[in-house]
Amino acid sequence: MVLGTSGTTAADVIAVARDGARIELSEEALAAVAASRQVIDDLAAKPEPVYGVSTGFGALAVRHISPELRVQLQRNIVRSHAAGMGPRVEREVVRALMFLRLKTLASGRTGVRPLVVRTMAAVLNAGITPVVHEYGSLGCSGDLAPLSHCALTLMGEGEAEGPDGVLRPAGELLAEHGIEPVELREKEGLALLNGTDGMLGMLIMACEDLGRLFTVADVTAALSLEALLGTDRVLAPELHAIRPHPGQAASADNMLRVLAGSGLTGHHQDDAPRVQDAYSVRCAPQVAGAGRDTLAHARLVADRELASAVDNPVVLPDGRVESNGNFHGAPVAYVLDFLAVAVADLASIAERRTDRLLDKNRSHGLPPFLAGDAGVDSGLMIAQYTQAALVSELKRLAVPASVDSIPSSAMQEDHVSMGWSAARKLRTAVDNLTRVLAVELVAATRGIELREGLVPAPASRAVLAAVRRAGVEGPGEDRYLAPDLAAADAFVRSGQLAETVEQVTGPLA
Repeated sequence: MVLGTSGTTAADVIAVARDGARIELSEEALAAVAASRQVIDDLAAKPEPVYGVSTGFGALAVRHISPELRVQLQRNIVRSHAAGMGPRVEREVVRALMFLRLKTLASGRTGVRPLVVRTMAAVLNAGITPVVHEYGSLGCSGDLAPLSHCALTLMGEGEAEGPDGVLRPAGELLAEHGIEPVELREKEGLALLNGTDGMLGMLIMACEDLGRLFTVADVTAALSLEALLGTDRVLAPELHAIRPHPGQAASADNMLRVLAGSGLTGHHQDDAPRVQDAYSVRCAPQVAGAGRDTLAHARLVADRELASAVDNPVVLPDGRVESNGNFHGAPVAYVLDFLAVAVADLASIAERRTDRLLDKNRSHGLPPFLAGDAGVDSGLMIAQYTQAALVSELKRLAVPASVDSIPSSAMQEDHVSMGWSAARKLRTAVDNLTRVLAVELVAATRGIELREGLVPAPASRAVLAAVRRAGVEGPGEDRYLAPDLAAADAFVRSGQLAETVEQVTGPLA
């Protein structure tokens, strides 16, 4: 892809982070970078101190740094700030982090030399991934430690992972790919560290994954409704038109299309009269729809942040170099936390439907725990325990990180966003939501198969066949259950569930 001074999209980030797309720098971007560098060079030649150019950093910004020490200053900020600890973060996170920092450098607002921009692009294109650790960012003044570990690789220091997945000294990997280490000059070390790139990259990838999972949740909710002989009348578009939340209408429409032609829905009066289905069934579009609307807001924030040039100080179009607070991660941190709340609630309502399917007193004729011979067999009893454990953890992960500011840098940085922490826990939450929906899929498909004499919807029949081909076995006597759950999890993660349904229904929202 060609990287310019603006116009980077979420799809671009996904392509680089996950698919290894190569990057080419536009001539426009290189010219803008060169122009802003000239501004920095002119300021560096003057006797007046300029933050980040000829001063220290953070609480040490009061010291004027003489010209002969400025290369050392920039090198030292990278080395000292590369202080992360804990396990390594995922390769896709590091690539997103680096690409988003490169995007801001290419904007022509940071004052780095074209050499720095070219080197960062070369490292990404070579498939070299710096070692970045779990802990080290407070989400203010940028994702400092994570970005510092990336900058360290540009200098040929520290460790990185090669395209073969093997950890090696960064200098060796650069040499192997013909990349010269960079000697940083005025402001360049600071410019490589001052960004919300880590939390933004994780937000973009979470939005991508949740876009698929909300569709999955509509499908599994529809299958559960069908297995419980619920009514699809609550999904009628005219009911959702009088409460015009767009996400709610989209979820209801998805469910209605999955259930089209079902011989199971509407039998809720056959065994024991019930006027209405339980909330976990009847209100599925309202809950999933609210999550969809939350996701839409998060995408709006991500797009705004993508359009931003986050650095301090910045080179303005009129040539002024000004300090600012744009590195504060609050806008991104809030939506990361907001999404974690929506994820926890979506998982919670899915677990309640699973529990209802397994309870003979509420499942309207299904055997206890969907077991073959209840008492001798336990069926899916413990699968629901696993699902409940996941939901419980999701509730803990929904506790906001962004309200937990902790001061740093001798009280200069006295309010921070904790956006990196919010992003890390959201990644875990999205992963666990996938597992929760996979368990509901196992229970709902088994419940449908146990409704002998009633014909499921065409979309449901397609799902049943695909799930069985994927290695998830149907009703019967107890067996080693973990492989079934793992197969269902893989089926959901691969996108096959939505693809299978859409072959019958057409594209779902």
